[in-house]
Amino acid sequence: MAFVTQRQIQKFHEDGFLVLEHFFTAEECDSMRNQIQRIVAEMEVPPHCRTEFSTKEEEQLQAQGSSDYFLTSGDKIRFFFEKGVLDERGNFLIPKEKSISKIGHALHAYDPVFKQITHSSKVQELGRKLGLERPVVVQSMYIFKQPGIGGEVTPHQDATFLHTEPLGRILGFWIALEDATLENGCLWFIPGSHTNGITRRMVRAPPGTSTCVEFVGSEPAYEDSQFIPLPISKGGLILIHGEVVHKSELNSSESSRHVFTFHVMEAKDTSWSKENWLQPTPELPFPSLYT
Repeated sequence: MAFVTQRQIQKFHEDGFLVLEHFFTAEECDSMRNQIQRIVAEMEVPPHCRTEFSTKEEEQLQAQGSSDYFLTSGDKIRFFFEKGVLDERGNFLIPKEKSISKIGHALHAYDPVFKQITHSSKVQELGRKLGLERPVVVQSMYIFKQPGIGGEVTPHQDATFLHTEPLGRILGFWIALEDATLENGCLWFIPGSHTNGITRRMVRAPPGTSTCVEFVGSEPAYEDSQFIPLPISKGGLILIHGEVVHKSELNSSESSRHVFTFHVMEAKDTSWSKENWLQPTPELPFPSLYT
């Protein structure tokens, strides 16, 4: 593992992100890709559960908000699809392995390969270098960013979806399982944008509302010129501060951009919002990163 210096940690605090090339080996990346292939091959999706994944606010509310499937996926391994891959009866228009957008949100807890990566000694060591005292894993996702159809992810802050008090307790680990390039939808960041708090929250809607979640506040308009791209090679890790503004563009290339990502919360002196869509359950309390 690349040794992380104090200067790099200082840079993370300045920018709100940190790129660590070659953090994971090619073999580790391939083991995750092979495991996900097995999971997708065995995937059986009930048609009524075939919610499409979207980050555009209205579509998010419509597709996910009315969907118990999304809301109760925090302690399960569940499947979300790109737009336009299902007909009106919920049948696949293209092969299922090419139609899937992401798998979430508990691979880290229930799959041996992803569990091992999440709790690997180098991740734990990095947590300690960052000064995390009681980090817990709150969610994980495998993101496919399919060739030609991998949708854009509009500018957002992770704390919009994973709210804590105080803020500043959420950290994303974003692992490139293949090269992430300008062409296939690498991440873009606004350096230093993690210091101004958050302007929007996704919260559970009151019972009886037509959607399960709703947004409070709004995302400001960001200038494209504020963003810098962070291409990264296979095995690279990007650390993402919970309040840094980031996005990714549509994948218009012919190569996918597979990623495994998980979020950690510093649980010491922190309260997890009861309004978050994601809640720990008796079956799956948030597991400690240091195990």
